[in-house]
Amino acid sequence: MGRRAKNKQDAPLPLDLDKTYDGKVTKGVHDRLKHQSIRAHKQREAAALGQNGGGRAKKRKSGSSNSKREAAAAASKKPRQESDDDSGTDDSGGAAAGVLDAPDDGWDNASLESDSELDGAGSGSELDGSTDEFDSAEEMVTAQEPGPGALDLLGDSSGSEDGFESYDEIGTDDDSMDGADGDAAMTFRDMERRSRMLDAQRAEDVEMAEMEQADAKAAVADGERELFALPTEEQVAAETEAPPDLPLVQLRIQEIIRVLNNFAQLRDPERSRNDYTEQLKRDLCHYYGYNDYLMTKLLQLFPVAEAVEFFEANEVPRPVTIRTNTLKTRRRDLAQALINRGANLDPIGKWTKVGLTIFDAPVPIGATPEYMAGHYMIQAASSFLPVVALAPQENEKVLDMSAAPGGKTTYCAALMKNTGLVVANDANREREKALVANVHRLGITNTLVSNYDGREFPKIMGGFDRVLLDAPCSGTGVISKDASVKTNKSDDDFRMLTHLQKELVLSAIDSANAASPTGGFIVYSTCSVTVEEDEAVVNYALRKRPNVRLVSTGLDFGRPGFTSFRGKDFHSSLALTRRFFPHTHNMDGFFVAKFQKISNKIQVPERSSSATTAATAAAGTATAGTARFIVPAGSGALLKRKKRKTKPSGGAT
Repeated sequence: MGRRAKNKQDAPLPLDLDKTYDGKVTKGVHDRLKHQSIRAHKQREAAALGQNGGGRAKKRKSGSSNSKREAAAAASKKPRQESDDDSGTDDSGGAAAGVLDAPDDGWDNASLESDSELDGAGSGSELDGSTDEFDSAEEMVTAQEPGPGALDLLGDSSGSEDGFESYDEIGTDDDSMDGADGDAAMTFRDMERRSRMLDAQRAEDVEMAEMEQADAKAAVADGERELFALPTEEQVAAETEAPPDLPLVQLRIQEIIRVLNNFAQLRDPERSRNDYTEQLKRDLCHYYGYNDYLMTKLLQLFPVAEAVEFFEANEVPRPVTIRTNTLKTRRRDLAQALINRGANLDPIGKWTKVGLTIFDAPVPIGATPEYMAGHYMIQAASSFLPVVALAPQENEKVLDMSAAPGGKTTYCAALMKNTGLVVANDANREREKALVANVHRLGITNTLVSNYDGREFPKIMGGFDRVLLDAPCSGTGVISKDASVKTNKSDDDFRMLTHLQKELVLSAIDSANAASPTGGFIVYSTCSVTVEEDEAVVNYALRKRPNVRLVSTGLDFGRPGFTSFRGKDFHSSLALTRRFFPHTHNMDGFFVAKFQKISNKIQVPERSSSATTAATAAAGTATAGTARFIVPAGSGALLKRKKRKTKPSGGAT
């Protein structure tokens, strides 16, 4: 043990001494007890050497304390006489008498003559006193063996060989546990040894646990682990009626994933893969709270292990992010202002120069003076992506077909530096209130707000250089914000949404002007991760509008879109689209696709359906032989009729 600092409290006295000295433990008292203990220890060693013929003292066995005391007293008669002769003073005799009359309470209780002596020791008189006084006191201690419960203030009172030799001896040694016979009590050194032994035992336990884990992994690798058994039909029925045992369900999910990852070796021969996947789907529905329909759709997107990561990410809210309004401030100045208010923040990433992530702030981030002044907009990082892909330029004419609450609209206006025209349209009048408020707060002056159904474009207005369509969707990418998506989506909802998305994307394409010198781009995005709302809609647009093509989004991260899914093949250019997931990119699930319109004319085959013909007749058509060209009204292009020579058909009619 290390040396005790001078300002630390000394070890407490036994109860009897504590009463005698009124609880005062001075330096003099401590030193005297220390020297007495040293002298008693040396005397015991001398007595033991005399009895055993010079051999090393062994550990004492349990026995009568009186017989031990008499043996020690007989062995120390000669040292006692020498001590008395050498000291020869009344003070030393009084000290010796005090030692002989000390109570058997486990301490070498050398009594002091008065409280004044105690006070003098406390003032440092005994520390600076003569050495002879200490020597006489130490010699007088040899006349009496200290009590069997004496506490060695220096540590080891029995030598290195007398300590505990093993962990088992600590709790079973008769000498250390026999308090009735007054055997030796635990010392500070013994306590230190016990602590070291406990640490060693703990380290050994940790090492054994690591070895067991390694053996378990090796057993799994070798296929030696016990096969996981799926619950029976009766157990499944019982679990359905009772509340789910979540720890059991979680453990079963992990076991099923382990089996599916190594199905050939870990499977139950009597069970098929479909049995495991069905049980996994039921357990995931119980554990994460999804309905069966949506769980089936999501499990089709990922491998089972990654699907669990996706579900776990949906249980954690995404970081709060803000977008700097470059019309009023710079990101550096905004960050410094928020840091001065106690906010902890960082840039979102290298892909954006205006985004900041707010980790924590002592004030509401939506109520700061900077927010009220329009220096920033609270906006999800995923909502930056469509505008970054659209890349509007100054003095362009831009349409945002579904604009509320205005995050993407105001971002477009900021990139255009309040030049040109931004038409912010939304079909929901209530949501447009927030749109108008944000436009005014952020100082946007080039924006026109309209309230139309997006499917009415381009009849209302057309000829836009760029069109942004953030289509209404199921919200499967923002489950962390709206947990109701887990249970309120059905097949009818997806059918309705996909039909609406297909109509809106065709209207967005028709509203763009291919003759624009800088534009002719359309960006389609959703906050959904399902293929029906993403790749399937884009592939539909490519088939219905052959005058557009997919181009790179300009986003250097994200996963490529699917070119085939569950037996359905999509256009190969769908690899240019980008998917974003919460468990891989730490942002809301999102999908972004970018079209470029290469012509304002749509060539329709002769065998087109009557419904398509009726829908496009109002826009204007030009028929020539076996081909028909459609120019949507409002696209900004003039209607041109192209005539083709038709060959006379031969033969009888």
